[in-house]
Amino acid sequence: MIHIEQLSKSYSGTTVLDIERLQIPSGTALGLVGNNGAGKTTLFSCLLDLIKPTQGQITNQDLRVDQSEAWKDFTSAFIDESFLIGYLTPEEYFSFIASLRAVPQSEVDALMLELAPFFNGEVLGQKKYLRDFSKGNQKKVGIAATLIGKPSVVVLDEPFANLDPTTQFRLKDLLKKIASQGDTTLLVSSHDLNHVTEVCKRIVVLSKGQVVQDLETNPSTLAELENYFAQQAPDASIG
Repeated sequence: MIHIEQLSKSYSGTTVLDIERLQIPSGTALGLVGNNGAGKTTLFSCLLDLIKPTQGQITNQDLRVDQSEAWKDFTSAFIDESFLIGYLTPEEYFSFIASLRAVPQSEVDALMLELAPFFNGEVLGQKKYLRDFSKGNQKKVGIAATLIGKPSVVVLDEPFANLDPTTQFRLKDLLKKIASQGDTTLLVSSHDLNHVTEVCKRIVVLSKGQVVQDLETNPSTLAELENYFAQQAPDASIG
């Protein structure tokens, strides 16, 4: 269970995140959607203790993320390319992440084999440093690394961005498979309403840092979201 209570974040007197209460049961696949600046990345950054909230708290399996390091043992994330190590090859990076999580190389090799369609022959065996890959292939590496060690919580910020259409569909199928197994709490932010409603069983809509909708996914959810965003003026808040 991830529990968010009275969480707010302000910069220079401007509140960019203001969530009274949000609970995410273990095993939930939750999609976080909102216009630019709605607070999605800010929320994930607080969840991962990358930034400190102005007030409030987040617990991940009863552990305060700002007071404990233990939650990192079962939580993985990819927010952007800053999570990568540019002077390593993909293989070296995967081995490094595996060493941090005490995962044997044989398990990493098996995962990479399973992810071969997602990589599409563009990641492994290229003899290139991560800094020399395209944004899309860097993202493939970052997403794949989150799955090493089978973490119980996976956080992905805009995973479909910068991916070509074929890879987006392959990623969608991969995330749907993870979500269907029910043993991973999957948090995905995305501007792609179609993909996120197919992957996630619950959709939370943020606007100006606040939860304005919390929907269980059903056949009409995509149309509801499209109608909601069609009526919104550009969100000018900071996020």
